[in-house]
Amino acid sequence: MVELQTPQMNSVFHPLGDATRRYMLRDLASGERTVSQLAQPFAISLAAASKHIKVLENAGLLRREVRGRTHLCRLDPGPLASAYEWLSFYERFWSSRLDLLEQLLRDEDASKSAKPKSKKPASKSRSRKGEK
Repeated sequence: MVELQTPQMNSVFHPLGDATRRYMLRDLASGERTVSQLAQPFAISLAAASKHIKVLENAGLLRREVRGRTHLCRLDPGPLASAYEWLSFYERFWSSRLDLLEQLLRDEDASKSAKPKSKKPASKSRSRKGEK
């Protein structure tokens, strides 16, 4: 199992904590993009986009290549593998718990449908005091 407190794990999950950076990574999964292309869907400056890109680059989640004045960014999925392995443990944990819950609910439904429904005896009507 992947260690919980390794610097690599922290450096992967920190960038993923921001929605803008998660969207940028998803965009990069389709292919390389320029900084301008990564910034375009957001109402942010190129400087702000560059800061987000720098965080992703420092985490090893993307590689940047400079071609003249253009910075091309490409996804580097390697560090995501350890995060996936860590998350997979919890996926198995919750899947087994939910499977158990499903079985308990099915057993409960089966036992309810197996019991004959009893009819309540008709109650005798009582007159209230003062009523005739």
